[in-house]
Amino acid sequence: MENKPPLPPFTKETAKTKVQMAEDAWNTKNPEKVVLAYTEDSVWRNRSEFLVGREQIREFLIRKWNKELDYRLKKELWSFTKHRISVKFEYEWHDDSGQWYRSYGNEQWEFADNGLMRRREASINDLPIQESQRKFR
Repeated sequence: MENKPPLPPFTKETAKTKVQMAEDAWNTKNPEKVVLAYTEDSVWRNRSEFLVGREQIREFLIRKWNKELDYRLKKELWSFTKHRISVKFEYEWHDDSGQWYRSYGNEQWEFADNGLMRRREASINDLPIQESQRKFR
């Protein structure tokens, strides 16, 4: 069984580390790297889409980053328990017509004992913005 430290049970510091690791990985926009943080049978809800397993997650991430161009993400620890972390986040991206968006959301994560995420639920809202309103460059 592969391990992905830091492992549960989480402390404030290890939870913050886990959040920063996720932010860093997602900002690579590399589905092959990102998917390794999840269990083989990880269960996701992302907006209204439901996914199960690394292959569906990988395919989702490819679609996401083909649509959400120049993607830049910032995550912040909201709360944590022994095996769960809650995160608030915002990210900016533009579509293929050049329209910029800032997306706001919350994620709930649940981890297996080996530190891989076994469950992720994300609620996200998109706000159209002007290029001049971007926070993340």
